Amino acid sequence: MSAAKQYQETIPAHGGTLINRIVTAEQKQNFLDKADSLPRVEMDDRTFSDLVLIAIGGFSPLTGFMEEADYKSVVTDMRLADGLPWSIPITLNVSEEVADSLEIGSLVRLDDSTGRFVGVLELTQKYKYDKLKEAIHVYRTNEEKHPGVAVVYQQGEVNLAGPVWLLQRDPHPLFPRYQIDPAESRELFAEKGWKTVVGFQTRNPIHRAHEYIQKCALETVDGLFLHPLVGATKSDDIPADVRMRCYEIMLDRYFPRDRVMMAINPAAMRYAGPREAIFHALVRKNYGCTHFIVGRDHAGVGDYYGTYDAQHIFDEFEPGELGIVPMKFEHAFYCTRTQSMATSKTSPSTPEERIHLSGTKVREMLRRGQLPPPEFSRPEVATELANAMHKDKES
Repeated sequence: MSAAKQYQETIPAHGGTLINRIVTAEQKQNFLDKADSLPRVEMDDRTFSDLVLIAIGGFSPLTGFMEEADYKSVVTDMRLADGLPWSIPITLNVSEEVADSLEIGSLVRLDDSTGRFVGVLELTQKYKYDKLKEAIHVYRTNEEKHPGVAVVYQQGEVNLAGPVWLLQRDPHPLFPRYQIDPAESRELFAEKGWKTVVGFQTRNPIHRAHEYIQKCALETVDGLFLHPLVGATKSDDIPADVRMRCYEIMLDRYFPRDRVMMAINPAAMRYAGPREAIFHALVRKNYGCTHFIVGRDHAGVGDYYGTYDAQHIFDEFEPGELGIVPMKFEHAFYCTRTQSMATSKTSPSTPEERIHLSGTKVREMLRRGQLPPPEFSRPEVATELANAMHKDKES
């Protein structure tokens, strides 16, 4: 038995099988031959990201967009209809007018936001859903100013459900070398001999607090899987290309190369806080991770979630039920008394002796032409962020 095969058997995908919904050459040609005769549905960027993640196995055990039983169970109970933990609804939404034009049992052509034919839906159901209920259960608020809730309210009134197929897996236009899908990441972990791997999710540029908790986690496992999210985010989040350059700087200068691997996560952000922390952990399980870092206000936005709600939610599941171990970290900061990175668990400092900045504060500093202090950010990363901010202002 190969090392990769043995590894995959010891760390199963969520639900037991890594899904692959990318068509064969023969299937692709068959779908292309039918392209002009199929009814069309155009997806937004987030839904297209979901299609890709279903197809590559990142959303295993899902093979398509959720049918009504799964959808309702996920919204209210954080489980699929069969009881398997799952915390975020994965749906394809259309207007009633579009839904009325589609027949159950038919094939539906899926186009991306540019009108390009990218996938096929085998339509098994179409059903109306309660947007307010989804918002309150998934996002814990019905306020439209919450970016995730705003998306729900803007969606079509009907969910289309059924298995999907992706016509082809295109290289990422900006980060092709970091496009490592779950089947490949599992193979690479096995080749490296990593039996324990900790995943790290981020939509922000790396700073000293991130570096500290990543390295603390790395002390106890074989490998670190850095998995920055490059799908749709809020307009005021730092662009993905800038974040990736910051990570490249850090990996080149401050991390052991043989114990860290970086890949892009093609998912879009939901900003669902605690629910999304569970979701992010399950996705990393599908990529082959055994552990997952959960820090302060994971996937949060504004003041909608308590500082450590995203850690507490893991306690709502039985030990081992998720199949991935959460590594929970306190908020890290630079302690001027001990002159090192620390958390409240390890530092005797007073609040005045702790240096930590919010992402908003950092962006304000960069816009004014100021660099964050070296206690917050490595100087090379701060310079990269400042240069990017300057170019953005010029454009």
